[in-house]
Amino acid sequence: MEPDTGTPDDDAAERALALLRECGAQTMAHPGGTLLAHLRRVQERLALWQARPALRLAGLCHAFYGTDGFPGALLPVTRRAELEAAIGAEAESIVHLYASCDRAATYPDLGRPGAPFRDRFTGESHVPGPRARRDFAELSAANELDLARLDPAFRDRWGADLLALFTRVRPLLSAEAWLDCRTVLAAPAP
Repeated sequence: MEPDTGTPDDDAAERALALLRECGAQTMAHPGGTLLAHLRRVQERLALWQARPALRLAGLCHAFYGTDGFPGALLPVTRRAELEAAIGAEAESIVHLYASCDRAATYPDLGRPGAPFRDRFTGESHVPGPRARRDFAELSAANELDLARLDPAFRDRWGADLLALFTRVRPLLSAEAWLDCRTVLAAPAP
């Protein structure tokens, strides 16, 4: 028998991919192809930005419960334990925070320490800690930049607003993410 050369992170990613396929992510339409293709690109972008393993796994799984911008959930939030079993508690917690965001209520003050974060599932507000805020901002940037890279109409419509958002939350972003935001979202010179 050959030794297992995979890492725990590789194993979690494989479990996540299996669950994504079981839930039909490879057949769900999404800008740039399928939802699964999008999720993999977000995970890859986070890896390029040197994100830690839990955040990369969350990138791969960020749409499991749907989002404020993509309502098609693969799993209801009542089944969080299934995703947690696949990717671990830390990564699942990031996925849940991301999915629960009421963007209209949260985005305006997201960059301000201590600003409330409104949960779209419960309607309640809470204040995530600094690491959770950084994870949320980094995952948000990776997600939106994937869409902006692939869809010029999306970039034309939302690019300026997204650049303003990521400029406000710049202290929460890694240097790599901020550079990518400026590169992808900055308006072309006249």
